[in-house]
Amino acid sequence: MTATPELSTPRSATPELFRSVFRRHAAGVAVITARGGDGSGGRPVGFTATSLNSVAAEPPLVSFGVGTSSSSWPVIAEAEYLGVHILGDHQEELAATFARSGADRFAPPTGWRTGPEGVPVLDGVLAWLVCRVVARVPAGDHRIVVAQAVVGDPAGAGRPLLYHQGRFNALRD
Repeated sequence: MTATPELSTPRSATPELFRSVFRRHAAGVAVITARGGDGSGGRPVGFTATSLNSVAAEPPLVSFGVGTSSSSWPVIAEAEYLGVHILGDHQEELAATFARSGADRFAPPTGWRTGPEGVPVLDGVLAWLVCRVVARVPAGDHRIVVAQAVVGDPAGAGRPLLYHQGRFNALRD
């Protein structure tokens, strides 16, 4: 039998407590992209997401959260197709660019091309999917987007980028 350390005094679940707890949760880093619509002046949009989840294999579904105050939300709210990109540990700066408010995320040095269904596909990622949106579920100040994969490529080289304690990190053995 191993000893269990004493628990500290529980605190009410405030936004600060919630963020503090989830800083301890290591998450993979993804970038979500969409073809620009009228709300973006036709420019593609994208953001860094650490909330990406595999939902089901049949049909192949993913989910992620997006804040409704995000500059990407107006386009994501209307997009039929989205790009989901799994970042490698060599792409910390790319993750930071897509997380930065007001950044021109698709300007050099970001490498990308127009992929299937007109979705922006980022260069050099570990894997990517183009997905068709099937649901947008209200969740507080966010929406949970559920999307079905229609095409992708898992052939990128490298190890995944992680997010933990408010920083991007590499996976260690």
